[in-house]
Amino acid sequence: MAAPSDDAVEASTATVEPSIAADDAAEAPTAAAVARVVEAVWRMESGRIIGALARMLRDVGQAEELAQDALVSALERWPAAGLPDKPAAWLMTVAKNRALDLLRQRKLHQDKEGELVYEVEGQLRAAAPDLDAAVEAALEQDIGDDLLRLVFAACHPVLPTEGRVALTLRLLGGLSTDEIARAFLVPEATVAQRIVRAKRTLAEARVPFEVPRAAELGERLASVLQVLYLIYNEGYSASAGAEWMRPALCEEALRLGRVLAELAPDEAEVHGLVALMEIQSSRARARVGADGAPILLLEQDRARWDQLLIRRGLAALARAERLGRGLGPYGVQAAIAACHARARRADDTDWGRIAALYDALAQLAPSPVVELNRAVALSMAFGPAAGLALADQLRDVAALRNYHLLPSVRGDFLAKLGRHAEARAEFECAAALTRNLRERELLLARAAACGAEALERRP
Repeated sequence: MAAPSDDAVEASTATVEPSIAADDAAEAPTAAAVARVVEAVWRMESGRIIGALARMLRDVGQAEELAQDALVSALERWPAAGLPDKPAAWLMTVAKNRALDLLRQRKLHQDKEGELVYEVEGQLRAAAPDLDAAVEAALEQDIGDDLLRLVFAACHPVLPTEGRVALTLRLLGGLSTDEIARAFLVPEATVAQRIVRAKRTLAEARVPFEVPRAAELGERLASVLQVLYLIYNEGYSASAGAEWMRPALCEEALRLGRVLAELAPDEAEVHGLVALMEIQSSRARARVGADGAPILLLEQDRARWDQLLIRRGLAALARAERLGRGLGPYGVQAAIAACHARARRADDTDWGRIAALYDALAQLAPSPVVELNRAVALSMAFGPAAGLALADQLRDVAALRNYHLLPSVRGDFLAKLGRHAEARAEFECAAALTRNLRERELLLARAAACGAEALERRP
């Protein structure tokens, strides 16, 4: 399990909705100003709109297309007509009207679909005297259920992992195809294909637009949490590119996690994941220097850690613990992050407790990466020789063969043991394996330092 709480490894390598105010004499907003408002509203409301349409149409792909049509209409009409008082309600109204038009067209060909039109339209008209008023009233109805259904549809296990990630960011995050492609450093065409295939797969598999029943909920929720975890992890430690972090991905994953926590308040692992992301995000300002270079955990200025996010994270962790079912893998990782958050100085860190928590994590979610983190925790608690002994056992594990953090961690252990020539070779190996430019620079600098130290110690 690769983890945004890989603090041990890192240590070892030691909204306000915008509005445009205008009086009667003010000019109409510019197209650029309107586009900014539309983008902001879309980011916040696209999930609600698509979820409502998917409930009507039972087709996530069709729902997204009609929601996009409403977005295009806003970009075309608002510069000339002015911004509506309720931009989100306007988009919802236009999108639902288009959905009703589509259902009316189906009515001409299939009686069954025609009955659905009558039923949906009848329900809306019963709620208010006219369709526009009905749609506005419907904004407050079943929103939570619609969003939860959309979450489970976008993250359905029938989709490959990369398809789930792309579709979640598109439908729930409101990101464009280009934004997703830039975030993951892949061609835009690749992301577009993933999204198209994901929507086609959901349609062909006839995936129901519903919250899973109790018997399936655990497995399906695990898929949802995994997607948010992967998105956050890529933002927290970018796997490739010129920047060490991609804050936009962290922000989207955390925002979606907070939404999910409100939709599923009795699920401890949801709160555990939110706690983990809140606490990790608290360090964002301290993790990167003014020149963009990484600042490792033990070297960070802890005065720059965001105390509000830490308090939110600790509260989410307490919420998970109060449910009384024990912490799962995300909750345990949050508890590890909390150990760092509570330490005012690096020297105050309770590495003994962190090592014990990694022991627990290894039981809950065994993986070579967890073992590597456990090796670092052991080294910090009991000395580098203890860590190196465990890390050496991982050298032949196939899953870590091209994992740059294994030689990086071994290099740190060897340097602390005074074996600087060996450490230099390990850091150079790690630098060759990483695809992140900032991390490569850091590893090469450590290799050079070990090389200099080895020369000085040569008899």
